[in-house]
Parts: sequence; structure tokens; C-alpha cells
Amino acid sequence: MASPLDTLHDEQQLVSSLLDLMKQEQQCLIDADIEGLNAITPRKAERMNELAVLANQRHQALAAAGFAAEETGMQDWVAHAANSSASDAWSQLLALTRDAKEVNRVNGMLINKQMTHNQNLINAMRQPANAGDAAVYGPTGQATPGGPSRRFVVG
Repeated sequence: MASPLDTLHDEQQLVSSLLDLMKQEQQCLIDADIEGLNAITPRKAERMNELAVLANQRHQALAAAGFAAEETGMQDWVAHAANSSASDAWSQLLALTRDAKEVNRVNGMLINKQMTHNQNLINAMRQPANAGDAAVYGPTGQATPGGPSRRFVVG
């Protein structure tokens, strides 16, 4: 019978790897390195999928052992097992996960900052200073003519 402890070491390694990728992502966001971000994104998705598979295996082992198939069940299992290595492994995984959540939060802030900056640039192109209602680019992305238009009727 599989133990909920069986996947913890692999989960720790994957979360650690994911954390490294997220820190690289953070640097790419700071540097506005789009190519770097494009290279990191599929690797992050792969790690997340692998983590989901391992967590599912751990949850199945918890359910088979009579505990809730979720993180609270893992906490109960660790307390019931009275195994210091299980407790240490679980604590390390939780600590890595907290670190990853914090880096993810900061990365989200960097993304929002860049999106705001980009929106401000777009708005500036649509509405130049001291130009009244004339915009450089219209909603279709096409340049709009400035000043009064001359229309000729042929005919």
C-alpha cells in the first residue's frame, strides 16, 4: 500500500524547481525579456502538471489510509503517523509552497505594473497632449487624420 510520504520528496524537488523558474520569470519581468518569459512559461506549466499528478497520488494514498484526500488530511496523517521524517518532509514542502506563493504574488504585481504602463502608452498614442479630440490611433489601430478634413464631391 502506498504511503502519503512516498511523493513528498519528489514534490519538494518539483516545487523547488518551480520556485527557481518563478525567480527567473521575475527577472525576465523586471528586464522586460519577452523571449525569456516565452521560454519559461511552458516549463512552468510542465512542473505544475507534474505537481498535480503527485498531489493526486498523495491524496489517493491518504484516502486509502482513511484520511481526507486533501492537505488537511495530510496534516492529520502526519500527526497520526508520529514520524519525524514525515513531519519534516511535510513542513519543508509547505515552506517551499509558501515561498512559491510569495514569488508568484510579486510576479503578479510586476505583470500588473507592466500592463498599466502599456495601457498608459496606448492611451498616450490615442490622445496626444494639447491635441483636443484628435488621436494618433483610433480604436481600429489605424492612424486618424488630424485637423479638418476636406471632402470632395465628384460629380
